[in-house]
Amino acid sequence: MPHTDSTPVLRADGLTKRYGRRPALTDCHLDIPRGRVIGLVGPNGAGKSTLLQLACGLITPTSGTLEVLGSRPATNATQLARVAFVAQDTPVYAALTVADHLRMGARLNPSWDAGLATRRIGQIGLDPRQKAGRLSGGQRAQLALTLAVAKRPELLIFDEPAAALDPLARDGFLHNLMAFVAELGASALLSSHLLADVERVCDHLIVLAGSRVQVAGDVRDLLASHHRLVAPGGGPDRLPAGVEVDRLPAGIEVDRLPAGIEVIRVEQTDRGHSLVVRSDGPRPAGPWSVESLRLEELVLSYLSRAADVSAAGSRTMAGEAAR
Repeated sequence: MPHTDSTPVLRADGLTKRYGRRPALTDCHLDIPRGRVIGLVGPNGAGKSTLLQLACGLITPTSGTLEVLGSRPATNATQLARVAFVAQDTPVYAALTVADHLRMGARLNPSWDAGLATRRIGQIGLDPRQKAGRLSGGQRAQLALTLAVAKRPELLIFDEPAAALDPLARDGFLHNLMAFVAELGASALLSSHLLADVERVCDHLIVLAGSRVQVAGDVRDLLASHHRLVAPGGGPDRLPAGVEVDRLPAGIEVDRLPAGIEVIRVEQTDRGHSLVVRSDGPRPAGPWSVESLRLEELVLSYLSRAADVSAAGSRTMAGEAAR
C-alpha cells in the first residue's frame, strides 16, 4: 500500500559538506514530496554521491540540515529500516550463495518480506544455490535490488546501479525497479549519468553541478516552465543581464523580454540564435518562436550554465592572482 504520510521524503536546508577546503555540496535546499521517483543528475564531482551518502547517514553535514522521511538520517534502527541503499557496484558477497544472502537479509532486517524475496528470485531466474561471485553483472544487480526491496523500505536509494550493465540487463533492472516501487508504494532516488534512463523512470529531477543544486522539481512542471525562444537572422546587440554580449541571440532584446523570465542558456544553431529560458507564467509571447524542451536539453542547459559560471570564476581568480 502507498505511504500516505505528507512529510517530505527529502528536505535539505542550507545543506553543506566540505572535505577540508574542498566543497562537495554547498548551500543546498530541497523539498521533495513522497511518492516520487527522483532522478539525480550531474557531471562527475558534482556532489551526487555525497548527497546520497548524506541521505543514508554514512556521512554527516558540515553545516545545514537534512531530513529523510522526517528524521535525521540513520538516527536509530527504525530509521535505518525505512531506507535501502544500493551502491554503484551493486555489492554482494562473492563467497555466499543467493540463498545465504536472503537468510542474511532476514536476520538483519526486522520488516524482511521473505515471500517477496523468494518470489522475485524465482522470477528473475536465479538459482538459490549459486554463489554470488559466479553471477553475471546483471544478475548481481538484480540480487542487490531484491535485497534492498525485501526489507520493505519507504525510500530506495541507488547510486549509478545500472551504469556498468549492458543494455538488456539495464532494461531488466529498470523494469524491476519500477515494479518494486509500485508494489511497495515507496519513493526512489536514482543517481545516473544516463539521461535516457532518468527520462524513462523518473518523475522528479535534481540537477547538481559545481556542488550546488542548479534546478529541482517535478519533471512535468519543469518541462512546462522551460522554453526555447528562437529568432533567426541578424539582430540587435543587447542581452539580458548576465549574458555575454558576444553570444547575442539575434532578434531578442532585454527590454522586449517579459518580466519574470530567467535566461538559462544562449545557443547558436544552424537556424540562428536562441535563448533557453525559465518562465513560471504563460509561454513568453514576442517576436520569436517558442519551442518546448526535451528533458535532456533542459539538463544540458543548466549544466552548460554552471560550467560557464565556473569558468568565469576561474578566469577572475587567475586575473587577480596575476596582479
